[in-house]
Amino acid sequence: MEKKKKLSLPVQIFIALVLGIVVGLVFYFTGAAGFTTSYIKPFGDIFVNLLKFIVVPVVLLSMIDGIISMGDMKKVGAVGWKTILYFMVTTAVACVIGLVLATVFNNAGLFPNLSEAAQAAEYEAKEYAGFMATLVAIFPTNMWKAFTEANMLQVIVIALLFGGSILAAGEKSKLVRDMVTSAYTVVERLMEFIISLSPIGVFTYMTWVVATQGAEILGSLALVILCAYIGYILHALLVYSVSAKAFAGISPVKFFKNASAAMIFAFTSTSSAATLPVSKECADALGAEDDISSFVLPLGATINMDGTAIYQCVATVFLATCAGMQLTLSQMILIVVTATLASIGTAGTPGAGMIMLAMVLEAIGIPVAYIGLIVAVDRLFDMGRTCLNVTGDIACSLCVTKWESKKK
Repeated sequence: MEKKKKLSLPVQIFIALVLGIVVGLVFYFTGAAGFTTSYIKPFGDIFVNLLKFIVVPVVLLSMIDGIISMGDMKKVGAVGWKTILYFMVTTAVACVIGLVLATVFNNAGLFPNLSEAAQAAEYEAKEYAGFMATLVAIFPTNMWKAFTEANMLQVIVIALLFGGSILAAGEKSKLVRDMVTSAYTVVERLMEFIISLSPIGVFTYMTWVVATQGAEILGSLALVILCAYIGYILHALLVYSVSAKAFAGISPVKFFKNASAAMIFAFTSTSSAATLPVSKECADALGAEDDISSFVLPLGATINMDGTAIYQCVATVFLATCAGMQLTLSQMILIVVTATLASIGTAGTPGAGMIMLAMVLEAIGIPVAYIGLIVAVDRLFDMGRTCLNVTGDIACSLCVTKWESKKK
């Protein structure tokens, strides 16, 4: 008897997304949004908790395993600088796209004038400690604390230190190598099980977002959100799919089709870190080398924030308008530099972009309290920017795989 053909994960996730939108609209128009918050969203939270639970073991073991598989610290260094260069260049391009679009929308009078509402806006910014303090904080004082707090930059540093030390120890480290490989195999099986539950997570979160944010979507900030999303889409098409085609020889249709599961999951979960297991499957399916994707994706989830960069540029121009400011060319250049550096330091967790936006606003003298105008719809910005960030991580892993294969 022939087995029924099972729907692929991207198809399951897409169906869950559509169902979530439909059910969410029903709850929104029947005025029962509170029900989704109390009884539907918690199932999504359970799923995201499972992902957060698996993220640290996945990042730690996959990066150490990837470094061991490379077998040479020179290759680790080569992959590392190529990855960081790709992210820096694409983030700078993202800032330019965001600024150009925001300026076009602003000059056309499409951004709503909310200067009166801005007077009543309240937002308390978390303090940004500065670059040197951030640099020091990357290096952990306590390994277990880094794990329990899921501090991804520190986990990556721990993985690099241990991976490099295992390689340096040579033959004497064979037992540790075998333990890492064995443990990573077990974590991969667990990861597959958790990923199989992702349609449930997508459905529950999408239902909740549409039911509770419906009013804002139709509100005065719709054009600001539209501007950011045009930027996200342009960046994905012009930068990511083009680089995947030019450097890795993968057509845009194949790229987006195979990356869709991670993109949809990132869109609904708004967490690059939580999407890592799905991103890994998508990147490997597209032909990324296992050791390279194991290294690039966790690094990308932490430092590749192109969506955040576009959002910061659009939000800054919009809030400058509300504050009655006309941005000069030098201020715009400052926004590009600050947003590039700020987005690299943004944690791969929901809402972290707001803290970095406060830093960009302070750099050009816009009152940080004005962020209160867009806090209500930050989730909607966050969904698109996280989706874009994850797409970039996958594109980078493919490009680096191709660049490294040319050296062989």
